[in-house]
Amino acid sequence: MCAEFAWRSDRTDSGGRMCRPQRVLAVQAVRGGVLTWRSEEMNERARFWVALISVVIVSIASGVVSGLDSPWRRPGEPRWWKGNLHTHTLWSDGQAFPETVVSWYKRSGYHFLALSDHNVLQRGERWVRLADHPQLRWAYDAYVEEFGPEWVESRRRDGVCEVRLKTLDEFRTRFEEPDRFLLLCGEEITDRSQNRPVHLNASNLLELVPPQHGETVAETIRRNVLAVYEQRQRLGRPILVHLNHPNYGWAVTVDDLVQVPEVRFFEVFNGHPAVNNEGDAEHPSVEEMWDQVLIGRLRNNPEDILYGLATDDAHVYDRDGGNAPVPGRGWIMVRARYLTPREIVQAIERGDFYASTGVTLSDIEVSADAIRVEVAPNPGASYTIEFVGARKMADGGISGPEVLKRVTGTEATYEFQGDELYVRCRVRSDCPPARPISAGDREMAWTQPVVPSVQ
Repeated sequence: MCAEFAWRSDRTDSGGRMCRPQRVLAVQAVRGGVLTWRSEEMNERARFWVALISVVIVSIASGVVSGLDSPWRRPGEPRWWKGNLHTHTLWSDGQAFPETVVSWYKRSGYHFLALSDHNVLQRGERWVRLADHPQLRWAYDAYVEEFGPEWVESRRRDGVCEVRLKTLDEFRTRFEEPDRFLLLCGEEITDRSQNRPVHLNASNLLELVPPQHGETVAETIRRNVLAVYEQRQRLGRPILVHLNHPNYGWAVTVDDLVQVPEVRFFEVFNGHPAVNNEGDAEHPSVEEMWDQVLIGRLRNNPEDILYGLATDDAHVYDRDGGNAPVPGRGWIMVRARYLTPREIVQAIERGDFYASTGVTLSDIEVSADAIRVEVAPNPGASYTIEFVGARKMADGGISGPEVLKRVTGTEATYEFQGDELYVRCRVRSDCPPARPISAGDREMAWTQPVVPSVQ
């Protein structure tokens, strides 16, 4: 017998309204796969509808339905997969054992995850000394509690307890499931140029990519991207590379990204509190950079699109938020047929995904004539849908970026006028995300730029 279902939340918007219902389902019990309800005053018609709804609810509760997926989905039919491509463990500067990290994402409803530690793959033998890291006491206790002492491998050396870090090949079989959860071998290629941090993530690697270095930031970015492409071509393996947190240390400028069209993906949102997503008085926000780069590139080549990812860049797993880089702040939703590395990478490269910090989209339709976006609303939340782009002027110049259309609601369509250089969509909720960085944060989603002339 299952315990009572309940979905509760204490989150409110700026006006004090609940952004989730305090209870969306109240079921007394599940016995033998049949839901029983508290109310006994139901006629036959009501019982019919309750029985029908019960089938769907049980399917959801049993994991048949994931996100907006349907239990009647035909095999090979595209669906949405939730994933994160930027996460850290004790293999570099994360503060949890890799199994603890992976377990958090799988429990939290993610479908794929790239472990992206700095300049290392989760291979070979490595031991961590608990005495060297006071914060590891929580990590070690959580590790033993969840996975058991028979799984944890420890030793004492010079009177100090050491714990061996399991490799990706060792622990992935504990988590991976077809059509349920996938792990990608990743690396944060951590470089510097002109005393500035230059970081890129490569996902689905087979071999380590050492930092390539360069005389300038742009050259350093290009050399690292080309090194990933070389491995991809040599091995015939789908590998994705993206630029991380461009405003971290104010390292990467708009001009840098315009100069390196080989970079096709970057983080429009990164959940680490120290990466300056919003910019400052002297630097544009990362989203503003995105528009400026698109204008700088597309005016010369309509195929040099820059796509935007959201990641959480998690390092800390023993708290819910605040100023710590915790998991669950940013992710991507990828529309693909199957949960395999090839299908996921290829869908991302087609631009068939969106970035999110909490807003869920039920559909994105792009045709030769228009873009249509539909939100899967949360009860109590309001949404603003904006289509952002730039226009080509008769004199050859570019106007924008600007908001081309704004709609309040859960569905909106933008029809191309013929003069757009590109169009993208952003959706803003009036509810705060589950783990905000600052008090004014609101749940967001960003679709990918569309160039009407090549659509």
